[in-house]
Amino acid sequence: MHGSKRSTASPEMSLPASHALRRLLVLMTMVVVLAGLALLGRDWFSLARFAERETEFRASLAADPMLARGAAFATYVLVTGLSLPGATGMTLVIGWLFGFWWGLLIVSFAATLGATLAFLLSRYLLRDFVHRQFGSRLATLNAALASDGAYYLFTLRLIPAAPFFVINLLMGLTPLPWTTYWWVSQLGMLPGTAVYVYAGSTFQGGLQRLAERGVSGILTPELWLAFALLGLFPW
Repeated sequence: MHGSKRSTASPEMSLPASHALRRLLVLMTMVVVLAGLALLGRDWFSLARFAERETEFRASLAADPMLARGAAFATYVLVTGLSLPGATGMTLVIGWLFGFWWGLLIVSFAATLGATLAFLLSRYLLRDFVHRQFGSRLATLNAALASDGAYYLFTLRLIPAAPFFVINLLMGLTPLPWTTYWWVSQLGMLPGTAVYVYAGSTFQGGLQRLAERGVSGILTPELWLAFALLGLFPW
């Protein structure tokens, strides 16, 4: 009798314990990654840091193109998934290094995967922290989603000036399904991604020159017009 009671009670007790253990392991992994990036410096993903490795990038692409593309994809997912600075510079560099079509493929899917990871981390691991930081905006966001649905998220994704990392974290606190979040983000970020990748792919010169001129220094009037039109698409 006593043995049967223990056997029926143990699975119920193990489920919360295993869930808490998974949360703890994920949190520890994030701490280790963020600590490592902090030791490397806040400018690790800056254009200046990329310029220092220009020769290495070219050599890697020549030696093993698919490995170089895979490394770029994984790094971009890491940057966007952990909401680290440097995604814009990386987009330009990937366009410059791989060309427009490969660059668009890499950045588009890596950005969406990273954004979805940030969304899931916010929903299942960082809910309390995100709510403390941005909870005042949550009521407005939920009201907009209730009236306009996924179209509201699509509108936000079309505006380059919108802070994407805040969108990722806040959307994780809403009832929006992650599958809807995925495909809407994939479509909504595509036009802006295409403009940035195209800017990088058409830049004539090395990464050092790109770092010196910055993002605004390489955007032509036509590209600025394209960004302006992005904000008008939802209307």
